[in-house]
Amino acid sequence: MPVNEIYTHTKEYMQKSLNALKKDFGTLRTGKVSTNIIEGIKINYYDTLTPLSQVASLTALDASTLQVIPWEKKILKEIERAINEANIGINPNNDGESIKLFFPPMTSEKRKEIAKEAKSMGEKTKISIRNIRKESNDKIKKMEKEKTISEDISKKAYDEIQKITDEFVKRVDESIRNKEEEILKI
Repeated sequence: MPVNEIYTHTKEYMQKSLNALKKDFGTLRTGKVSTNIIEGIKINYYDTLTPLSQVASLTALDASTLQVIPWEKKILKEIERAINEANIGINPNNDGESIKLFFPPMTSEKRKEIAKEAKSMGEKTKISIRNIRKESNDKIKKMEKEKTISEDISKKAYDEIQKITDEFVKRVDESIRNKEEEILKI
C-alpha cells in the first residue's frame, strides 16, 4: 500500500468520525426542538423494527412542539409506546390523528447539561481520530520494517499523518464550540 493511499484512508476515516459527531449532535436539543430528537426511535411495524421517520411524517410545529402524523392511523398506539420507551423526557399527546410532543423551555441548568454532553461526544470523536492516526502510523511502521519505504519517507509520513490529525481535531473543537454556542444561546 503506497503512502499516499494511507493518507487518503486516514482522511476518509477521520471525516467519517467527524460526520458521525455531527449526526450525534443532531440528537441534542438546542433552543428549538428538531425532529432529529425522535427520528431514530424505532417502532414495531409489521414485526420489523422500523425508524419512526419511515412510518410517519415528523414536523416541528414551532420552537417547542413536534408533531408525528403516521401514514397508517392503526400504528398510533405503537408510536406512542415507542416514544415513551425512548425515554426522551416528554409524554406524547395522542389525539387520535397524530401525536404531539410539547417540550418545555430549557432551563439554564439543562442547557449546561446538554452542552456538557456535546463536549463529551466531541471528546469521544477525538479519541476515534487518534485511534485512526495510530492505525495509519502502524501501517507506516510495518512498511518501514519490511523495507518497502525508507526511514526518511516514514518520518515524512508520520509528520503528514500528524498534520491530518491536527486538522481534524481542530475541526472537532470547532464543531463542539459551535454546538455549545447554539445550545447555550437563549
